[in-house]
Amino acid sequence: MPNTATTEAMPDARTFLPDAEPLRVAALDPEGLAILSAHLQDADVRVGDMAYLPEARRFALAVARFDWYAAVRGNCERCGTGLHFERVLRVRRAGFDQNPDTVLTLLAISFMPTEAPGGTVMLHFSDDGAVRLDVECLEAALSDIGPRWRCDDPPDRDGVPRKAQGE
Repeated sequence: MPNTATTEAMPDARTFLPDAEPLRVAALDPEGLAILSAHLQDADVRVGDMAYLPEARRFALAVARFDWYAAVRGNCERCGTGLHFERVLRVRRAGFDQNPDTVLTLLAISFMPTEAPGGTVMLHFSDDGAVRLDVECLEAALSDIGPRWRCDDPPDRDGVPRKAQGE
């Protein structure tokens, strides 16, 4: 079983920052999904914050999105963000502990077409975890829905300025 953390994704309310302009992104094609994926790179998500609603054919999750725009300005911030996929026919999970408190790091989201306009959406997590969504067509949306807070542990990426990394 992969090594996954079981920590809280959000700190207490004392560290919340003033709200910035909320990010909203919709994806109806692979190019739009690539933009959505870039904004969600290194987002933290609790397994318990992912849900498949078969009657509505929707897969939804709440994440702690790392704000890459703030990082460019030298700030290390996360924001509560909702993501949902519509017209979902089937969901499969693999490679991670199903404990609701397990926290995963989202690395990327991809789309593999099958019979048009359908395909498979893959949510790729650290330690080889994945969620596979078989979709009737690609229809996804991201929206900042929660508070914004400083994070003490920014992603270890080249794009994160030293100031945001606390150096």
